[in-house]
Amino acid sequence: MKTTHALTLDDVKRIASAAEAEARACGWAVSIAVCDAGGHALWLQRMDDAPLMSAAVAPEKARTSVLSGKPSKTYEDMVNNGRIAALAMPVVPLEGGEPIIVDGLVIGGVGVSGVKAGEDAQVARAGVAALGGPVQERRVA
Repeated sequence: MKTTHALTLDDVKRIASAAEAEARACGWAVSIAVCDAGGHALWLQRMDDAPLMSAAVAPEKARTSVLSGKPSKTYEDMVNNGRIAALAMPVVPLEGGEPIIVDGLVIGGVGVSGVKAGEDAQVARAGVAALGGPVQERRVA
């Protein structure tokens, strides 16, 4: 049997608050989504003036990071480098999703949408960092 960590509502609020603070500090209006280890939505907020579509895209970026254990940019890079078969995968190939990894295991993901791709990722990483550490790499067994 394996012991794993799980996000609490307090964790999710801390993640969302840090991501929102980063977006506000940069003058960006975005949608922020947080998913659990199964890719299920725990949090979704659309800041005032964020694009309407961003509220649909942010959760999918978070889910992509959970399912793969990688930043969603991985799939954007695949497509941009000609691996269009990645478009058939159940992921959103757009930068802005970051996995939440603790002790080498994915326990959730943060997705942000509404500004440029790298800016979305910057906001998502700020949310992940609010848990007390940098974005971690997934340990491969």
